[in-house]
Amino acid sequence: MQRRLKPLLDIQELDIKMIRLMRVKKQRQRELKQIESLRTELKEQLKLKEEEIKEIEPQVNGLEEKIQTLTDKYKKLESQQASVKKVEEFNALIQEMTTVEREKIALETQTSNILDRKSAEEEILEKIKENLAVSETNSLELEKDIRSSIDQINTEGQKLKAEKDQIVVNADPEILKIYERLLRNKRDRVIVSIENRSCSGCHIALTLQHENLVRKGESIAFCEHCSRIHYWEESKVVEGATAQPRRRRRGTVKA
Repeated sequence: MQRRLKPLLDIQELDIKMIRLMRVKKQRQRELKQIESLRTELKEQLKLKEEEIKEIEPQVNGLEEKIQTLTDKYKKLESQQASVKKVEEFNALIQEMTTVEREKIALETQTSNILDRKSAEEEILEKIKENLAVSETNSLELEKDIRSSIDQINTEGQKLKAEKDQIVVNADPEILKIYERLLRNKRDRVIVSIENRSCSGCHIALTLQHENLVRKGESIAFCEHCSRIHYWEESKVVEGATAQPRRRRRGTVKA
């Protein structure tokens, strides 16, 4: 069984590398979307602000036309004062002129307020344009670096896949199928060793019977807790370590 699992362990190492690469790639792609989203948001703000300013123009033009009409009316009433002979008519004319003047002042105040708002909106519009220009300038280099990073990830991923394809040919089809199903579910190592009678995947203690089953390697052994495939890894001798000398038993001294 150990021999049958060996190609799968090599495949697993390549898959783990590819999974890590994909995580980095997704992060890079999210960064690109954030940059594009910010730029799109600024463009939408720019468009909305331009539309708001454009809508102010007809309001100002309409008010100015009304003010001009009242101005002409006031002048006409003013010119009629010389021809009025009766006091009642004169007073009525004065009252009408006063009303026209008040309406005109109100419209002029309204127009001034709208023009002030337009000026403020135009200042905001200029700031949005500046922010958009700065964002586009700064993001170009950043986007270039991110896209270059994604290209490198794709190239490395293709190399890993090619290497994996070569190993898959020698892998046990039955175990490979089980391995791929587990990998899709966990997106992590699914063929793990037993360490100190515990699963090195979920780190939960195992029974002695299960450990012996894995040691024998006669069939596939699954962790009863996390369903990972277990294999037995022989302990390695540390280089440079010297074996401890066996202690000789002291003999008895005869008289």
